[in-house]
This record gives sequence, C-alpha cells and structure tokens, in this order.
Amino acid sequence: DALAGAILDHLALQPGERVLLAAQPGRFDPLVGSVRAGVQAAGAMDLGAWSVEGAAPPEWATGFTRGLEGLEGEALVEALSGVDAGVMLPGAVPAHPVYGALQRVLRGGHGRTVHFHWAGAYGLDGALLAMDPARDALYQAVITGTDYTALAATHRAFEEALRTGEVRVTTPAGTDLTFRIGDRPVTKQDGDASGAKAAGGRNLIDREVELPAGAIRVAPLEETVQGRIVFPPSVWNRERVEGLTLGFVGGVATQVTASAGLEAALAEMDAAGPAGRSFREFALGFNPLLIIPEADPWIPYYGYGAGVVRLSLGDNTELGGAVGGGYVRWNFFTDATVIVDGVTWVDGGRPTPPSR
Repeated sequence: DALAGAILDHLALQPGERVLLAAQPGRFDPLVGSVRAGVQAAGAMDLGAWSVEGAAPPEWATGFTRGLEGLEGEALVEALSGVDAGVMLPGAVPAHPVYGALQRVLRGGHGRTVHFHWAGAYGLDGALLAMDPARDALYQAVITGTDYTALAATHRAFEEALRTGEVRVTTPAGTDLTFRIGDRPVTKQDGDASGAKAAGGRNLIDREVELPAGAIRVAPLEETVQGRIVFPPSVWNRERVEGLTLGFVGGVATQVTASAGLEAALAEMDAAGPAGRSFREFALGFNPLLIIPEADPWIPYYGYGAGVVRLSLGDNTELGGAVGGGYVRWNFFTDATVIVDGVTWVDGGRPTPPSR
C-alpha cells in the first residue's frame, strides 16, 4: 500500500483521467490491486491491467483491456491514444507490444507513464544483477524516503549550470571529456509524474518518470563532444574488455584501443553501425539514498545515486538527440569528477554541489 501510494502521489491524478497498468502476472500482483483502488479513489478512470506475458488474473480485465486483444500496429496505437497515464510495473519492457505502442503515444505529445521496473542493479563492471531481499529493501526505503522537494531543487540548479557553459568529465583512469548542451532538453528524473509536468515535456523520457528517482539526463550537442573515455573493466559482446579507450571527435569515437579484448569491443560497436561509435548521453545521479554501498559495492537503480555518472553510447533520439540506429549502451563511472563552467559538482564520485 505504501508503494502504491507513492506511485499515485507522483501521478497526481485528476478526476476523469484514463489510467492503464501493464504488468507481468506473478510479479507484484498485490500492487496491481492497490494502485487500481487508488486510481478509482482519485476519481480517475481505471482501464484495468494488461498482462505483458501470459494470462492475466481475471480481476485485471476490463472492457478496455478486452478491446486491446488481437490489436497490433497502428490499430493498437490508436486504441491507446486516449490513455492519460500508464504505470509500467515489474516485467513490462518496451519490447512488449502495448508498452511499445504506448511509447508512440507519448512521443506524439500525449500522456505520461510511471516506470516502476524494480530492476537496474548493476555490478561495478556494468553487469546486470538480480534483485534480492537486500536490494528490495533498499528500493522500498528510497521510494518512500526520498526528499523529492530537495531533489527537484538540486536538479533545477544543475540544469541552470549546464546551460551556462562547458561540461568536463574526468576520471583517475584517464577519461577527459568535454561537451556543451546548448538548448537540448534536460530530463530531470525527480519523481514528478503529474500531468502538468508532462505537458512541458520535450522528449519521450520527459514523459517516462522513474521510481526510484534521482538522475538528470541529457544528450549533448553531438558536435561539441570531444576528448576520451577510459572504461573500467567491462563486458562487450559477451567478453571481458580491459583498458578500453575511446577517443571522440565531434561526438564520434574515431580511435578505439584496449589492453585486452579489443576485438570484442570492436565487434559490438561495428554490429551496431554508426550508433555504436556515437556518444549518446550524459547522466548524473543525485539521490543520496541510492549511493553505492561501501560493503559489497554495487550500482543501484541505473546509476541514479548521488555522484554516479553515465557516459553512454548509441541512439539518443528519446532524449532529443540526433543519433538514431536503436543501439544503446549504458556505461557507469563511480569515481568521476564533473566540472560545469569551472565549478565542481562531483569530485571523484563524491557530490560537491556548490552552495547557493
């Protein structure tokens, strides 16, 4: 009930809004009923819950969900065009038809979704980790305990700084990358999934709100991305790669070297086409409750913890960038320094936001 309450609080539903859930039966089933009850209590229209895999419990169905059965392509997008808010519960991913069709609705400028994936735990080498009771407990504490007002204020201050000049990201291993964002959209994942916030969205991910919350995300102006990224040991094309260094000119990796596993890294990038060598996104985590644990360290929720940097490769159209191709690779850096227009915001992975 507490988690359902958090989702509903952030949605800030208005009477008459049409709300659809997407979920995988057998995962978080009690949350489905709690959220739907809250939708009804808010005076919004409960469209039911769609199963992304397998048969849904009979109580999930409504006339609306029965009407979606058998639809695909444009017909499915049209059927979902009147959905004002969606809740993507664990197990739902964009590859599922209803999820993907709803994303097309969002790209068209209507609606918003809450992403409650309950996933995104990574090892320091970027390997995806399974959720376990300790990670479950952390996520629950973060969702119910985050100071969302303070988080939003810090996000606004950082966006203001990003607009002022050059961003420089360095690491002890040798990363030294600079870029500017110009007028590119800055997505502030501060937990606000209200219709009012979505109305000002400029790209897809402005309308896809994550819980837990915490990161700022932006696609820099591609032509301004210069320098190099030196990666920690990581897995490329299913093989371990060490000492990987990408040298960027105008947002494109024109030089690729590695001390071990170079062939695997090149194979993955080449298979992706031009997107494989294109800089995608800068993301910086700000949530102090999602920091990397000192004992048995791991990266919580897609690097949304304070001080975690993502320097990603690939398609950035969902962020308002110019790189297509579909390929996306997130790369996490836990010891980076971030300097914006001469002011240090992160020092060696430790947040140091300037006092205001």
